[in-house]
Amino acid sequence: MKALEIVGFISGFAGVFLTVKKNKWCFPIGIINVVISCFLFYESRLYADSLQQLVYIPLLFVGWLNWNKNLNEEFITERIRRNEGIIYFSLFIFTGVLLGFILKTYSNASYPWIDSMATAASFLAQYLIAKKKIENWIVWIIVNIVYIVIYIQKDLQLYAVLYCVYLLLAIQGFYQWRKHLKPTSA
Repeated sequence: MKALEIVGFISGFAGVFLTVKKNKWCFPIGIINVVISCFLFYESRLYADSLQQLVYIPLLFVGWLNWNKNLNEEFITERIRRNEGIIYFSLFIFTGVLLGFILKTYSNASYPWIDSMATAASFLAQYLIAKKKIENWIVWIIVNIVYIVIYIQKDLQLYAVLYCVYLLLAIQGFYQWRKHLKPTSA
């Protein structure tokens, strides 16, 4: 276990914990975590995961800006509308298949297909957090289960434990955010 993995574990836990608590500081702490994770995943040949971390940086900034613009308002979550869901699902499939094809064809990536689909789902979930959509937690629950298995296989035991914690936090986040659903979308 590396010191960098320990710092990644701590910052990752803190970032998701703060997200569950609807605290805007989840975003800068998340940025610290993704920089560390990007390096660790690249080193483990989880290239889709590594790319995912790089994409998170602008998504985290967007989320931070979005959450900061309404600081004095009550935290309200919404559900995805049907037409949004179709678009999001289509983009998830397209992104996962494209990334999987690229990694399978042009790299020595470990688990290119499953890693790519989990990465595409993670992009979607992070975007949904920025938009305060409650379904982000459902996507995270599924993604966390997939990543637990991947990280055990890649001997990233501390990250496997971290994603078990993420799984529990995602379940908690869903129930906490559900209390703040916009009445017209409940």
